[in-house]
Amino acid sequence: MSDTTVRQLAAAKGIASAQLLQKLQASGVIKQSEDDPISEDEKRQLLAHLAGRAQAAGGRKITLKRRTTSELKQTRTNTGRTDARGLPTRSSKTVSIEVRRRVSGKTPKETERERAIRQMHEAQQALADQAAQRETQAQQEKNRRDLIVQRQTEAAAARQAEVERLAAQQAEEQQAATEQQQRAAEQVASLPPTTDNKPAAEKPKQAPKRQRTIAEEPKRQDGRSTRRQEHPPGNEDRGRRRRRKKDTKRRGSQTPAAEAQHAFQKPVEPKKLIIAIPDSITVAELAQRLAVKASVVIRTLMGMGLMATINQALDQDTAILVVEEMGHTAQHEQTADAEEQLFTALEAQQQQGEQVARAPVVTIMGHVDHGKTSLLDHIRTTRVAAGEAGGITQHIGAYHVETGHGMITFLDTPGHAAFSAMRARGAKVTDIVILVVAADDGVMPQTREAIQHARAAQVPLVVAINKMDKPEAQPDRVMQELVAEEVVPEDWGGDVQFVQVSAHTGNGIHDLLEAVLLQAELLDLMVVADGHARGIVVESSLDKGRGPVATVLVQSGTLQQGDAIISGTEYGRVRAMQDESGRTIKQAGPAIPAQILGLSGTPAAGDDFVVVSDEKKAREVAELRRERTREGRLASQKAIQLDQMFARSGSGEVTYVNLMVKADVQGSAEALKESLLKIQTDEVRVRLIATGVGGINESDANLAVTSGAAIIGFNVRADGPARRIIEAQGIDLRYYSIIYEVIDDVKKAVSGLLSPEIHEKIIGLAEVRDVFRSSRLGAIAGCMALEGTIRKSNPIRVLRDNVVIYEGELESLRRFRDDVKEVKAGTECGIGVKNYNDVKTGDQIEVFERHEVARQL
Repeated sequence: MSDTTVRQLAAAKGIASAQLLQKLQASGVIKQSEDDPISEDEKRQLLAHLAGRAQAAGGRKITLKRRTTSELKQTRTNTGRTDARGLPTRSSKTVSIEVRRRVSGKTPKETERERAIRQMHEAQQALADQAAQRETQAQQEKNRRDLIVQRQTEAAAARQAEVERLAAQQAEEQQAATEQQQRAAEQVASLPPTTDNKPAAEKPKQAPKRQRTIAEEPKRQDGRSTRRQEHPPGNEDRGRRRRRKKDTKRRGSQTPAAEAQHAFQKPVEPKKLIIAIPDSITVAELAQRLAVKASVVIRTLMGMGLMATINQALDQDTAILVVEEMGHTAQHEQTADAEEQLFTALEAQQQQGEQVARAPVVTIMGHVDHGKTSLLDHIRTTRVAAGEAGGITQHIGAYHVETGHGMITFLDTPGHAAFSAMRARGAKVTDIVILVVAADDGVMPQTREAIQHARAAQVPLVVAINKMDKPEAQPDRVMQELVAEEVVPEDWGGDVQFVQVSAHTGNGIHDLLEAVLLQAELLDLMVVADGHARGIVVESSLDKGRGPVATVLVQSGTLQQGDAIISGTEYGRVRAMQDESGRTIKQAGPAIPAQILGLSGTPAAGDDFVVVSDEKKAREVAELRRERTREGRLASQKAIQLDQMFARSGSGEVTYVNLMVKADVQGSAEALKESLLKIQTDEVRVRLIATGVGGINESDANLAVTSGAAIIGFNVRADGPARRIIEAQGIDLRYYSIIYEVIDDVKKAVSGLLSPEIHEKIIGLAEVRDVFRSSRLGAIAGCMALEGTIRKSNPIRVLRDNVVIYEGELESLRRFRDDVKEVKAGTECGIGVKNYNDVKTGDQIEVFERHEVARQL
């Protein structure tokens, strides 16, 4: 069967090819273009990844509902009944719709591959059922909306007809009134003259008699007129007109046609929105952007198999799936937060400032005990190596040295293998690397590792061949070994400077400094010295009297006392500043190391630091970073993938060794963490409950009691309350000052938890010559012991044609009529196999023993 391409799979699933490539890369399947093929195994890996991401946002178990119930409200028009306005009445009816899904169970002999395929098909079927249900609900909703629109149209037409009828009736009434007035005027004009005795000329002319109005009519005691009022034509609709007049006054001056025009019309089709989704968003915020209630979003998540609360954070991929599930369009939100605005302003400031030359930052690397710190001591005229535990450097030291050739900043990194990450951070901030190689020892594993770090950081090398004062020094051999590592000296046609020095006598130190400054001139190191300072945290620790103390290296700008700074997730104001000798200073320029006080906590070694305008801005950025760190940690808590479940079910339960590490500085804590996490097997693994900087306090002891962890104190001690809890609860507390002692002890502890290896040894072999039947013992095999010793207490196997057909133990072993415990080779015996009566002539009975051998890492 040919594989499907990425473009075909994207078209089948209805998504963009670029989006599918991103999801494949996130799941661990690397595809370069849309025409790359994708296999069935890669599809299952992608499906497992998407299922894990959806479950990770909730951190709970995914549950699939077999039965879903929804309600449909139907409205119909009763043509036989009308209301007070003469319109047909309506009635509604609610119908419950229940959808049941069929879930197939797995067979007892189902393989892992079949189970994975079945689960994938079930997930696809569930998605298809959900799509069909959504389509049915959408059709029902469309029918309901069409019915509503039809009713609104009929009502508007009825209102328009009523308005036209009333207008026609009013016109008829006006015409009838006009005709009545005309008839009355004609009657008055046709009246005869008066017939009194006086001549007509003598009688005064009288005005024509006019009709009295209602106001001039004589009134009764109740104020009503005594004249009978004549009803004009159309009087039967007077009550209806009065009600309509009252309704018009109550609603205002709008006519029924205007009311129909300005009435609210519900949209016929749902409006599709374009929702911008950030890296992380809560359920409440997503519901607000979708203009729906949070319960609707939660219901959608539950339909997707994810249990979530209103305040739970969702990652970007999960939120996009929810938006698309609800029929809207999602897009990635590109917003400039406070951190981006801060760094944009700092970069603009750096580009506008005037650049000046700065001192080079030099890192000394090499194998342990090759004389790195001793070489630096001779330059600084100090004695640091004598104070280090075990004679090795276990911290990063930053030193600002004024030499006769100029100022140089040195970084002394540890040489032990456990401090690989610390040396990598030193190579990232440095300009030049001095590789120290002992002339009597040559290139060692940590020497090769230092060369790799320098190459990865693209930092030039200056090789210092140390210990030239020893008689067994062989500089030529060292140069040959370095050439094998592609480090070619200038004398041999390469580009690396080699200097032969002696940290003990001081020979060659002058030449080494000149080589460093020459390399710095070639690099043309320029930086902006004015403005806000930026740099990197070299080391951090927690001092009992001074609080968090951070050793920083200024890379640009000028750091001054009182500046508000932010480093990683910590912020604060520089309350005090000291140089490497402990002297108080007010400012530190580029390439100058300094110890600062006033941070809210101990930043991680390798974090950058920047100076901001005020402490409020620093707090805002620090809180934003903490929130991102917390959301990333919650999003990374994914469910167990299928392959992990299969591996764990096959290998059995995993035993964990819980440890808590407290160290004096951040670099040592990280080095211990990385070294201890590498100590693991398929059966036993090391789990670090917590790592921190500073002494062991009461909170640490309580956490160790709760989690059942052992406490490792590296150059730190427990205080009084913590010691009382540790003694009362019997917690394992151990103090160390050398890192490889910690690693060795933990390896021994892990080795003790490993299950022993079982070794089998065949000690005897017998051949069945004949089979006898016994009413009491069953089948008894008459055998000849061919090899070794047949012992009754050992387990046995029955072989037929060199194939094991039964494994068990002996029920009886006899020599003639006597029961015996063992039979030697070359002796006949009778053997009864327990719970097995199918022994045949020619079978072989193999006797073996098991031995347990302790395992070690």
